[in-house]
Formats: sequence, C-alpha cells, structure tokens
Amino acid sequence: MADSSSSITIANRTLPARAIERLRQIDREESLLAQELEDPAVIGDHKKARSVAVKRAAIAPAAEGYRRLTALVKEADDLRAVIAAKEDPEFVALARAELPEVEAKAGKVLDDVLARLVTAEDREIGSVMMELRAGTGGDEAALWCRDLLEMYQKYAAKKGWSCDLLDISTEASTGGVRSAVMNVRGEGVWSELAFEAGVHSVKRVPATEAQGRIHTSTASAAVLPEPEEVNIKIDWANDVEEHVTTSQGPGGQNVNKVATAVQLHHKPSGIVIRMQESKSQQQNRVQAKRLLLAKLYDLEQRKKHAERSAARRSQIGSGDRSEKIRTYRWKEGIVADERLPGEYQLRTIMAGDLAELMKDLVAQETRRRLEEM
Repeated sequence: MADSSSSITIANRTLPARAIERLRQIDREESLLAQELEDPAVIGDHKKARSVAVKRAAIAPAAEGYRRLTALVKEADDLRAVIAAKEDPEFVALARAELPEVEAKAGKVLDDVLARLVTAEDREIGSVMMELRAGTGGDEAALWCRDLLEMYQKYAAKKGWSCDLLDISTEASTGGVRSAVMNVRGEGVWSELAFEAGVHSVKRVPATEAQGRIHTSTASAAVLPEPEEVNIKIDWANDVEEHVTTSQGPGGQNVNKVATAVQLHHKPSGIVIRMQESKSQQQNRVQAKRLLLAKLYDLEQRKKHAERSAARRSQIGSGDRSEKIRTYRWKEGIVADERLPGEYQLRTIMAGDLAELMKDLVAQETRRRLEEM
C-alpha cells in the first residue's frame, strides 16, 4: 500500500489521492450521520430522521466499500511483507498462494468503490422539483404531458418516493395538462430523475385524428435539485415582486373569488413563479418560494459548471433543457433514448416501470465520470 496521504495501489491499479480524500470525507460523514440517527432528539423528529436516513443511505455503500478496500489493501501489504522477509518458507508459500486472491477481491471492491464515489453526491440529494410542460402538438401535446405526469407518478410510487403535485394547469375540454410542477422526495430521486430533463417526443395517432395519421408531439421536463441547505441569498424585500390573484383555469377564467394564487418575480434573474394549486394563499407562497430557490440554485450550479469547463460534455442536471432526449413510438411499441443504444418496451415504460432504463442511464454516466477521474 502506498502512502495513504497520496494514493492506494492494488493489483497494479491506483486510487488517486483526490478520490481517497473524498472517500475519507464520506467515511467521516457516514459515521456522524449514524450517530445522529441514535440521537433521541433526531429520532423524535420524523422529518429530521427521514432526512438524515436518506443522506446516510446515499453514502453508506461508498463508506463501507472504502473500509473493505483499506482492509484488503492492508492484508495484501502484510502478505507481501511476509514474502519479502523470506523468514519461513512455509509462510512464504502460503502468502504467495493467498496474495492473488486478495488482490482480485480488492480489485472488484475498488471498481465498486469508484462507481459509488462518483454518484454519492447525486444520491445525497433526496428532493427534486420536476416541471412538465406541453410543447408542440396542440391538444395532443397536452394529453402527452398528462401521460408523462402519470408515468412519473407511477414510477415514484414503485420506488416508494413521496410525490406531491404542487401546481397544475389543465385543459378542461380534453383532460390534457398544459403544465405541472411536482415535488418528488426519497432516496436516489436526483441521481435518477435528473436524466429526465429535456424534450420527450411521442409519435402516435391522436384521438382527434380522423384519418389515422401519426403525429409527433412533444412535452418538456425540467428537473431541479432541492438540497436541504440551499446557499442562495435572496433579498425578498427588494429583489422579489409578489402578486396575489385569484386562481385561473383553462382560458384564463377565474375559478374562485378568493385571491389565493401567488406569483413571484425575481427581478435580477427574470424568473417568474406562479402557484395556485392550493386553496391556501400561504401554502402557495411557501411552494412558490421553494421552487424559486430550486431554480436559482440550479442556475448557479450551471454557471459554476460552465466556468469550470466550457468545453466539457453536457452533465446530468445541466446543459440545454430543450434537447430531445427520448422518443416514444406507439406503433412499434418501443421507447428509444437518444443517449442509449438499446430500445425499451413502451407498455412497460408508460406503466411507470423505468427501472431498466434508469439502470442503463446511471451505468453510462458512471462510466463517463470514471473516465474523467
């Protein structure tokens, strides 16, 4: 084993110093979170306990893998020391026989640790804001947006995530959805749903198509991480304009006589947030502020990312939101993701079973990040 302050070398492979430092940090953080979960004050606070548990679950595999790796590296170093000493021929023979097996185990653990390392930060984010908007295609685009909303709600239910619909604009005549905002919370939500940002294209015969012609319609998704602690400073008094109005339905008509809808305009960025789903003005205000914070956080993260490397390939959670990422072909019964070589069963995907698709996307992104280490 090399100097622990620089790198770890096992089976002719090296774990870089920066990776070791990050793993040590994760190891310490996991231990502290484990202690928190034994604190009566945390145990008695359901919301706090859930948050701590999600954070720990996100980094525990990397921390445990790092501990296994260091133990195996030490074992391999001890075996090499026995071989180098040449004091007892019998011990030397046993050490020579055991060393390849120990190194092989360490190599597998090293692969797993690296994969866990490059996804650990993503998995620590246990809450996202997801926005869906109908795109081109008129009424059919709104129906497609509704289908996507239901698909993600089904997937969230299968994953055991909580999914709260914060705002929705519907088409009364068709049942379609023009736009929707939902908050999804649970272990791994950002590491998976971040892949969904972009344009989703559907090719199918609309219900209103009399001649059976296939149309192409689109809906877009934006997925914003909502970390527990967002270091975004907002001068609410001077930078944000608030307007309270009555809620509006399709066509702009008022749907009630009480002013409960809240619109926030963040003047420095130009971002406008409108919330009207709740019948409570205060609840709409709270939800609007949460979404504004998430949008500003996402904006800052993308700026930092661009500054670090303008030429770097697009990364999960950033880049051009308008880029088409997936096509759903009704006639063939398949779904084709632009980032993956294979195809997926349409019926399975629309039923909310995105497990295989997500697994492939995560694996591809993990490989890309490992190549950049």
